Amino acid sequence: MLTLFTFIVLAAEQESGGSLIDVNPGVIFWTVVTFIFLMLVLKKFAWKPILTALDQRESAIKESLEKAEKAKEEAQKILDENQANLAKAEEESKKIISQSRAYAEKLKEQILLDSKAEAKKIIEEASSEIERKKDAAFDELKSQVAEIAIQAAEKILKENLDKNTQAKIVDKYIGEITKN
Repeated sequence: MLTLFTFIVLAAEQESGGSLIDVNPGVIFWTVVTFIFLMLVLKKFAWKPILTALDQRESAIKESLEKAEKAKEEAQKILDENQANLAKAEEESKKIISQSRAYAEKLKEQILLDSKAEAKKIIEEASSEIERKKDAAFDELKSQVAEIAIQAAEKILKENLDKNTQAKIVDKYIGEITKN
């Protein structure tokens, strides 16, 4: 409304023959009055809300910056914890792998020792079995030789040899068999 008033005053002066470059004290007075009135109205109604809004805006920006800084610090803290946990997990995995390798090596050595012991046991059992069978075969051979000797002795008896000669022949024959 005041600007409209100033416009009317300017228009009235132009009609009275003044130019725009001329200094007119009436226009200066009304312009100053209008400016002061506008300043008072702005101070009364708009200045405080504008300053309050600016203060609120500044506070909100500060809070946002503080929250962002806290979030950044928190993120850095979490990142550091994650890196520490990752390093710890890698160390644990290396430890588990080395323990597994050591266990596998011990297991391999134990299996080799067990297999060697088993092979030795099997060889010993086979040797003792061979020895038993050899002794059994030798005993059977002796009994067959004795049987043959008895049959031979019988034949000799039939041919009429004396007992002493027969006993010497049988003993000699059995003695030769046991030496072999």
